[in-house]
Amino acid sequence: MSADWYFLKSGFFYRNKRIGPICENELLLRIEKGEVHPDTMLSSTSKTHGHWVVMREIKPAIKHWKETHPDAA
Repeated sequence: MSADWYFLKSGFFYRNKRIGPICENELLLRIEKGEVHPDTMLSSTSKTHGHWVVMREIKPAIKHWKETHPDAA
């Protein structure tokens, strides 16, 4: 993964709380801790061109999630 900064959307209803900017290492750490799930909305100017997409559409992020959570996938 090679993006400068990411933003997360969290919250149960409408995911209206925006968290960020966070760096790539912090995103990977949050994935390892289980704070970021495949349904978490992410935005990055370099990866998603500012659009909000679910994490499972970003291949390096979902690959890292599958490596750290093998029994969940």
